[in-house]
Amino acid sequence: MFALKPISHESVSSALAKAERYRLLSEPGEAESICRDILDIEPDNQQALVHLVLALTDQIGAHPQSFTDAISTSGRLRSNYERAYYEGIAWERRAKARLHAGGHGAHHIVYEWMARALQKFEEAEQHRPQGNDDAILRWNTCVRFLQAHKDVKPREADELSPIVSE
Repeated sequence: MFALKPISHESVSSALAKAERYRLLSEPGEAESICRDILDIEPDNQQALVHLVLALTDQIGAHPQSFTDAISTSGRLRSNYERAYYEGIAWERRAKARLHAGGHGAHHIVYEWMARALQKFEEAEQHRPQGNDDAILRWNTCVRFLQAHKDVKPREADELSPIVSE
């Protein structure tokens, strides 16, 4: 079996740029691999953690486990703002991937997950650095998404859940 090789500390800056380029080229798996190489030698590299969260959320539609990995990775971010903001992105992208996948009850699940994203963006807004309105921009995007998808709505209180056991 082949073994992974460590990268040098001197290459981290260019590796981060490559990870960003691979994401922009819609190749999040390559970006994820590069971020993991960086984190192998610099486990607390905040830029690599952010890029990794984004690369993982890019893959939620194809690999649902990526959501759990993204939430776990965002928990390693130092700032309250970034933790909440990137968790919000993970919930938002999970909701959109679920809408695309469809399935029984998807519209209600999508609503619940989008509401969770909105909670996280609201939390991030409370911790945002001065002049940083990214959480507000994401909030507005989610609200517009819900406005555009009228069938994405909360469950009715009297709606019965399916019986899944005897």
